[in-house]
Order: sequence, then C-alpha cells, then structure tokens
Amino acid sequence: MEEELMMTKEHRKVLMAVDESEESMYALTWCLRNLAFQTSNTTLLLLYVKPPPPVYSSLDAAGYLFGKDVISAIEDYNKELADSVMDRAEAIYRNSTTPMKLEKKIGSGDAKDVICETVERLGADILVMGCHGYGFFKRALLGSVSDHCSKHVKCPVLVVKRPKN
Repeated sequence: MEEELMMTKEHRKVLMAVDESEESMYALTWCLRNLAFQTSNTTLLLLYVKPPPPVYSSLDAAGYLFGKDVISAIEDYNKELADSVMDRAEAIYRNSTTPMKLEKKIGSGDAKDVICETVERLGADILVMGCHGYGFFKRALLGSVSDHCSKHVKCPVLVVKRPKN
C-alpha cells in the first residue's frame, strides 16, 4: 500500500545533505546520475548544516577576553564555508542533465538533528548522504551522522560510499 502511494505521488522531494567533504560531493554526483525518479516533478533539496553558534563567556579558558572581532571572524568563516559548499553543490547540479528542480537550505546546529528535523518538516521522500568511511574508533568518538539519520527518519535513507581510488 505504501509503495503504491510512493509510485503515484505527483511531486517528490529528494533531500541531499551536503558538507565540505569530497565524499559529499561524490554522493551528490551519484544521486544526480542514478536516482530513478529524476523527473521535472522532483525537487532536489540541498541541505548544509553550519555548526551551532558558539556560546561565549566573556572570558576564554585562559582568562582572556574574547573580542567582538574574533567572534565576528568565526561567524564570517562559517558563512563563507556554507556559501562555498552550496556553490560547489550547485555547480555539480548545473553540470548534470537532470530535470529536477533545485532548492537550497542552510541550517544551523548539530548536523544529525538538523537533518532529521528538516526531513520531517519538508516531507522528504528520500534522504541521500555521503559516507566519510570512518573506521570503528573514529566513528565511536565522532559518531556517524548517516547512522543516526537512518535510525531516526521515517523516509528511506541512501548512504553513498565513495569508491577508493
């Protein structure tokens, strides 16, 4: 029954979570070349998640005052990074022959939570993510965004692993 509903849905939304990694850009390229429902009634939603704005005390750990210029520089860097990632992703999209529409979204916070919330809020039909390929220890320390999302979103999740060259 649910499969029939997916087959007859008039407009589909593909949420592609992107970051600054090559794995993410590979996943986007793969998505644009290989997803079966690439029609004009499909929207590709690019989502980049900036780190949450830091909470600063007036003193850092060493007891020095944070200047407004330091805080401003960090915020400017995060904005430039988000713009850079979105520009790279949009260039990949423009170089493809896909008839999908494109929308860009930038979130802020913990990536795994923002991605899951965005999937729910926008009603995505599928979530596509790249895989960094961390080993056991790194994954245990850093966590896996794709693993978390695959367990917490209600739509299918496609994790694209970049082949080793």
